Order: sequence, then structure tokens, then C-alpha cells
Amino acid sequence: MQDFVFQNSTKLIFGKDKEQFVGKEAVAYGRKLLLHYGGGSIKSSGLYDRVKESLKDQGIEVFELGGVKPNPRVSLVREGVALCKEHDISFILAVGGGSVIDSAKAIAAGVHYEGDVWDFFDGKAEVTDCLPIGVVLTIPAAGSESSSGTVITNEEGWYKRSAMHPSMRPQFAILNPVLTYTLPAYQTACGITDMMAHILERYFTNEKNVELTDRLCEGALKTIINHAHTVLEEPTNYDARAEIMWAGTIAHNDMLGTGRIGDWASHDIEHEISGIYDIAHGAGLAIVFPAWMKHVYKHDINRFAQFANRVWDVEIDLNNLEKTALAGIRKTEEFFSSIGMPITLKEANIGDEHFSEMAKKGTERGPLGNFVPLDETNVLEIFNLAR
Repeated sequence: MQDFVFQNSTKLIFGKDKEQFVGKEAVAYGRKLLLHYGGGSIKSSGLYDRVKESLKDQGIEVFELGGVKPNPRVSLVREGVALCKEHDISFILAVGGGSVIDSAKAIAAGVHYEGDVWDFFDGKAEVTDCLPIGVVLTIPAAGSESSSGTVITNEEGWYKRSAMHPSMRPQFAILNPVLTYTLPAYQTACGITDMMAHILERYFTNEKNVELTDRLCEGALKTIINHAHTVLEEPTNYDARAEIMWAGTIAHNDMLGTGRIGDWASHDIEHEISGIYDIAHGAGLAIVFPAWMKHVYKHDINRFAQFANRVWDVEIDLNNLEKTALAGIRKTEEFFSSIGMPITLKEANIGDEHFSEMAKKGTERGPLGNFVPLDETNVLEIFNLAR
């Protein structure tokens, strides 16, 4: 096990109707607030009005910036930075899913920086401080509500890149499972895939003697799997929605990665796909992760056999661990397919015309991943496996 420091300062407020407390939480950080959100769903559901009323009750002046898209764009981030600087805003409230939260984090980082905010994502500058951020979560998926990172897309060249800093962790996050009842099934399934991928990135490690976090990862994965079909078939099942929402936070709040070095190649590879094709991140991960598994499983067949056995209940064949490992990969593909996710690029209507470009862009800064470092040729092979 690796030495580690774990500190997650996000206050998590979980349960029904908890968005009514957003004003009381936000007012501690000042009385000028940027309300950041996506499209019209928070307005049609009534959430927007409830949030605005709670903020009004605390005497908070609200400035608004909507329009966040999936795979959030740096152009809107720049608008938000300018708005915050112009009005001397002291706090950003993100109401939405991972894209909204990531956009809010990027804005928060850019406010204290004199250069262009994309510098943080292009490796030209490092984040040093952020405006404080709060969250009302509507889509359990990305785990950004208590993580220290953000992912943004630049329309110039369609680069999708990440930045991290401890100050990006939200000060608080309100998680009400009822707010997820109206999510379309496809969006729910994308979220399920995304949170599973966050766990898998941590699970496939070269670190030895990490039994506790192995078991935590396996338990979280099994919980998600056990409730996935229920939330798709019974969208208003509170207990199932609550399990999925909490799992999405646990998957990416860094607890499951303590003492181990995760991989993250599959995320980087998927960023190239969604950067160009604007596919939902979870759908892209459903395609990439099994292909990555097929490419690297021989590196540690024992770990892949353990995964197959503990997560998918595949009986271990001691005489043929490769058979067990491959069965676990098939089970992963079958599950993603069963919840409506594509598991090949063809299913997502993505051809091979950008394979070379994506492999080259993805490895511009060096090999991807830690479990098995991948160069441009390896990434190209994974794209071909994902056809």
C-alpha cells in the first residue's frame, strides 16, 4: 500500500427536500453569487424557483449564467470568469450535473488568474486558488460534487482536458435523490457507467496489499449493478435512486483510491472521442473500458480473475485464469449493453476516420495510464478493438 494523505472537505447534505437549505449554506461565503446551470430542466421541474427563493431569503444577490452543455465548453467558462470579475462575485452555485459543476470549477479557478483560463488545461499554468463553490446535484454520474478536478472542452481543435486543485472541491453539495426521478433512462445509464468507470480506474492498479480498498471498490460496483435496472425500470424508486446517487459520490471522492495508484488511461482515451464527437461521457466509457481491458488483461490476469469473481460472480478456473478474466470482461460488456449503452464505436455511429488523430492528440504529453502505460500505437490498437 502507498503512503497517502486523504482530506475531503466537502460537506454533503443528503436527502429529500434538502435544496431548501441552499441559501443558508451559501450565505456563509458572501452575498454576491453566480448561479450556474445548463438548460431549462431545472426551471420546468421547479428546482430553479426553489433555489432562487432560498437564496432570496438570505438576502443574496444572484447573477446567472446558464447554457452549460455536456462536455462543457471553455467559451462559456470565459464568459463566467468575466462576469465574476465584473461584479466582484464571491461564490458560485452549480445546479446540475457534472458538466455544470466542472464549468463552475473552471470559472472559479479563472477568477484569480490574469491569463486565459485554458492555460490551466493546456499545462501552461497551475491552479492556485478558486472562488468557493456549492452544488445542488441533479445528475449522479461524474462525482464532481466532491472531487478536486474539472474537465473542459476547447472548441479550437476540440481538445478535452482536465485540471485539478484541492480548492476546486465544493464547499458543500446537496444531494436529493428525488431530483433524479425525471432523468431520461439514457442519461441515468450514462451516469451509472461513468461512476463505475471511476471505480474501475482505481481498481486496476499495480499496487499490492490493498485488500481493504479492493473490497470497497468491489462492494461499490456490486451496489451499482444491483440497483441499476431498478432505477431504469422504476424511476421513482427512492431507495434505489438514493443508492445510485450516493455511489456516484463515493466513486470519485478519492476514498476508494487511497493507498493505490489508479490508471486513468480509459478516461483520457474517451476524452478524445467525446472531444471530437460530443458523445456522452458515460457512453464513451462503455465503449472504451472493455476495449482497454482486452488490451491489458494479460498484464495481471490474477487481478482480472479476481474482478470477474468478486464483482460478476464468475467461478475462478484455477487451471485457466485467462478464461475467468475474459469472462469478467464479457460480463462487463453485457451489463453495459443491458442498460442501453453502446459497447462499440459502430453502435455510436463513430467510424475510424479520426483514429490516428485521436491517438496522437491523446499521447501528446506522453504515455497514458499507470496500470500499463500506453503509447500512440497502443491507443490506436484500443480504438481498433472498440470498433
